[in-house]
Amino acid sequence: MRGKIRKTEAPFQTYFPHLSTEDSGEQSSHHSAAVVASNDDLLIEILIRLRVKPILRCKSVSKHWRWLLSNRCFTQRYDKFLKSPGLFVGEYMYEAFSFRNGYRSPVRNYNFCSDPRGIKIIQSCNGLLFCSSDGLYRGTRKYYVFNPTTKQFAIIPLVPGGLAVRQTIRFMGLAFHPTDCVHYKVVCVRALEPDGGLFQIQIYSSETRKWKISIESFSVDHKPTFKNGVYWNGAIHWAPSYRNLHMYFKLDVEQLQPLPLPEEMKSSPMLIMYFGESRGHLHLILNNHHEKHSMLDLNLNVYEMLSDHSGWFVKYHVELYKLPRAFPEIVGPLDYDLEVIDVVRGQEEGEDTFMVLITPSEMIKYNIRNSRYKVIGPLDKSDFEGYSGYHRYIEALGYF
Repeated sequence: MRGKIRKTEAPFQTYFPHLSTEDSGEQSSHHSAAVVASNDDLLIEILIRLRVKPILRCKSVSKHWRWLLSNRCFTQRYDKFLKSPGLFVGEYMYEAFSFRNGYRSPVRNYNFCSDPRGIKIIQSCNGLLFCSSDGLYRGTRKYYVFNPTTKQFAIIPLVPGGLAVRQTIRFMGLAFHPTDCVHYKVVCVRALEPDGGLFQIQIYSSETRKWKISIESFSVDHKPTFKNGVYWNGAIHWAPSYRNLHMYFKLDVEQLQPLPLPEEMKSSPMLIMYFGESRGHLHLILNNHHEKHSMLDLNLNVYEMLSDHSGWFVKYHVELYKLPRAFPEIVGPLDYDLEVIDVVRGQEEGEDTFMVLITPSEMIKYNIRNSRYKVIGPLDKSDFEGYSGYHRYIEALGYF
């Protein structure tokens, strides 16, 4: 994009008043600010380093700034700077990854539209939260998409077919990315047989605002659970299972594809400690749940999926041997009471990648590169069910 010189200086002065002055002795500084304000390339280099909330305020400076900050070229570049400030924990807590950056919970509570049954988070997807009313039965739940940064939300229309159809829903998941899936989609998997293995996929698009049947029917052996759906690389992925479900649904062609298993998982049943995405990478952590209490339980491999879905490789080897001495409460009679709830890739080259772990009473940030750790905050783990009760918060520009 080429810079274009404009005569007007008002927008830049409006948002950065300290850069303009009536003092004639500072005309040079005044002129420099005007040059930056009138050059789109320079302006982008400055604005792209701001956090989301200042950018949202910048959009009100002028029509040109709104166009510039809404342009896909800007949002694609800004995606590389996305930050992961922390985690939503259950329905009531927020824990920041860093204390130095001054991150606070972006919302006071998640009942943003006053649903009488309350709202719970189902999934976090690149800055948007997929939520549902806290109803006991699937057929009566309402579903929402919520951006905690902009405070915008949308109500997802009910799946067509009435209560009888909605009671057959086995999975609801969100697909969104500011570059490859700008118009978010909701993927619904419903059972066509009460106790059988025949299923159907329907898709809701925020662009058309309509549901459509994507796959009329498909069969899966051993009654799959469709747990832990993760959007990555243009597809919804389900946590692989040793015995049955290991597949992903590719959205552009609307096809189910087989998801390869790590070699370690092909030979024996493995416990999935973590399955999730971070900055364009899909990660999987396994543990052999048949082994008795041994130090091997603290020797973990973090697998990463190849971008063409052809297989997994070990990206990180993590040794957690220091933790039992620092946190003796994790030592149990048969194994270690320790869970992995997030893997966060470094934002830029050279920035450290870390894991978020939970003990029975605390949440820990563990640096994969140097094995250093620190306590993020106190936590009663008994209140939450596995890593499905923890949802990463990413500041997002997305509007809908």
